[in-house]
Amino acid sequence: MARIRCITEMGMGVDVHGRDATKAAKRAVSDAIRHSSLGFFRMVGKTPQDMLVDVTIAVPNPEAVDTAAVAKELPYGTVTVTAVKGGLEIPAEAGSDAIIIANAAVLVHLDDGK
Repeated sequence: MARIRCITEMGMGVDVHGRDATKAAKRAVSDAIRHSSLGFFRMVGKTPQDMLVDVTIAVPNPEAVDTAAVAKELPYGTVTVTAVKGGLEIPAEAGSDAIIIANAAVLVHLDDGK
């Protein structure tokens, strides 16, 4: 099986209060996919379930991301989520809270059948 990348989508998500990296990550994935309508499946003899979806989430504290919860943001395909160090943490003025910004890359592959 050779995986052919068909789609690359990028998104950003923010949790303004609570330092919730998973919430920011889910919002980043939602941002990445919400402006797309993939209508090519019939043309290539595939279904949405045939997609192999690789998601990379960049946040300041990758160990805090619930990758299974993030994967549920994607309605189709076989989804793999990896969290890496990145994104931003912006401290509140009072220092008791922070804004977490997550970046998401959503890569959609299809098997070429070979």
